[in-house]
Amino acid sequence: MPDNGNDTHTRVDLYRQIVLEYERINAEIAALFARGGGSDHLTDADRTRYRQLSRRRDELQNEMRLLEQQLLNDDSVD
Repeated sequence: MPDNGNDTHTRVDLYRQIVLEYERINAEIAALFARGGGSDHLTDADRTRYRQLSRRRDELQNEMRLLEQQLLNDDSVD
């Protein structure tokens, strides 16, 4: 598959957006634990929110890995 610079640029932009979202979620998770002092001290609502955030963070990490692999493969073809 021939690589055009526009496709690579689009993937890099997407990667940056995903990283920013990952960092935002990670900060929100850290704030939950900072308030409660650990998972044992989370309220039920905070624990539910943590699980939602954690799942989304895992999804974003998988997307980042996929894009990293695609970008590295594109780079090795040149």
